[in-house]
Amino acid sequence: MIRFLQFSDAGFEEAFRTISERGETTPVGILQTVEAILADVRERGDAALCEYTERFDRLKLDATTLEVSTAEIEQALAAVDRETLATLQLAADRIATFHRRQKEETWLTDDESDIRLGQMVTPLDRVGIYVPGGKAAYPSSVLMNAVPAKVAGVGEIIMVVPMPDGVVNPYVLAAAHIAGVDRIFKIGGAQAVAALAYGTASIPKVDKITGPGNIYVATAKRLVFGTVDIDMIAGPSEILVINDGSGEPAHIAADLLSQAEHDELAASILITTDEAFGRRVVDELENQLVLLSRAAIARQSINNYGAVIVARDLAEAAEFSNRIAPEHLELAVAEPFELLPQIRHAGAIFLGHNTPEAAGDYLAGPNHTLPTGGTARFFSPLGTDDFVKKSSLISFSKEGLERLGKSIVRIAELEGLEAHAKSVSIRLGKE
Repeated sequence: MIRFLQFSDAGFEEAFRTISERGETTPVGILQTVEAILADVRERGDAALCEYTERFDRLKLDATTLEVSTAEIEQALAAVDRETLATLQLAADRIATFHRRQKEETWLTDDESDIRLGQMVTPLDRVGIYVPGGKAAYPSSVLMNAVPAKVAGVGEIIMVVPMPDGVVNPYVLAAAHIAGVDRIFKIGGAQAVAALAYGTASIPKVDKITGPGNIYVATAKRLVFGTVDIDMIAGPSEILVINDGSGEPAHIAADLLSQAEHDELAASILITTDEAFGRRVVDELENQLVLLSRAAIARQSINNYGAVIVARDLAEAAEFSNRIAPEHLELAVAEPFELLPQIRHAGAIFLGHNTPEAAGDYLAGPNHTLPTGGTARFFSPLGTDDFVKKSSLISFSKEGLERLGKSIVRIAELEGLEAHAKSVSIRLGKE
C-alpha cells in the first residue's frame, strides 16, 4: 500500500529520505565489475565485446555480425504496420520542430569598430546513443536522442541496443531509420559503453554518449566521462503530482502508475491540499494496479517509493517540489499557470488536468531525457545544445590592440607571466 504522509509527521523526513536517496550509491561489486569490463574491452576490443554479449545476452556474435545489416533494417520496417510507422514519424516530426527552436547559430559582434568578438557553434562529429533493450523496448528513446542530434547537425550517429537471445525489436529499428541513425550495433551493457568510448575494430569511437540504461550502464558512463562526454547520470524515474482537490482521482492514479511500471526503483508521489481527494486517488490506484501487465513491478515501486503527502496549501506544495527538483512534475490544479511562477526546479513541467506525463514521453515535442534524483536543480533536459560545442572568436585590429594592450600587459605582469606580457608589448613596439 502507498504510504500516506503529512509534513507535520514526526517521522516525515526519515520516511521521505528512503524515497529521495534510493539508487544513490553504486554497490562496490557493480563498480568493480564495470571497471573490469571497461578495461577488458579497451584492451581486447571486439573479442571482449563478443564474449560479454554471449555471456550476458546469450547472443553469439563476431566482427561480421555485430552491426545490424541493411537487410535486417528492411525486414524490421516490413514487419511494422503503416499506422505505427506514421505514428513514429509524427513523433519524430514534432520532436524535430521543438528542438529546431533551441538551435543556436554562430555570431559575431560589431559593437566595437576595432575588435570583433563572437562564438562559433559547431556540431559534434560523432555521437553514440544507448537504447535500453531489457525489460522493455523503447523506440521513443531512439527518437528523443537521435532527432536532436540530427537537428544539431551531428556528422554520424551510432546506436547500440542489446538484443537478448537475438530478438530484434522492429519498432526500435524503425524509429532509428526514421530518426536518421547511421549505424546500429547489437550490443548493450557496460561493454557497449566501453566500445563507444574507446572504439574497437568494428565500432568507431564517439565524442559523446547519451541515453538511459541500468545501473551498469550508468556506472560505465560515469567512469568514461572525460574520455568522452556524456549527457547525464540518469537515476531511477520519478513523478511528482501537485493537486488542489480538482480533477479526477482516476486520472491522477493513472499518472502515478505510469511511472511505477517503469521499474521497481521508480518513485510516484502526490502532494495534495485535499486529504479526502488523496485517499480517493489511493483507492483508484489500487483498483488500476491489479489490471496492469507489469503489476508486480508497479506494486513494488508503489509499496517502497510511493507516497501521498498532504500540504497546507499550494505554496507549501511548490516549496517542497523545489526542494526535491523532480524529473517529472505535474501541476494537476485548477489554475496551473498561476502556480507555475512558484516552480524553480523540475525536469519537465506538465500543466493542467489534460496533460499527462505520457504526452511528454512520446510526442509532445520536448525531450523526455530528463535529470533525475534532484539534479534538475542544475541539469536541463537533453537538447540540441548537448550535441554541439562552442568556440570563442576573437579578432583585434592593430588599433584595437593598441587601445587595450597596456591593460592586457598590466594583468599579465600582475600574474608574473612575463611571456604573456611580451606577446602583446612586442606588437606595440614597447619592449
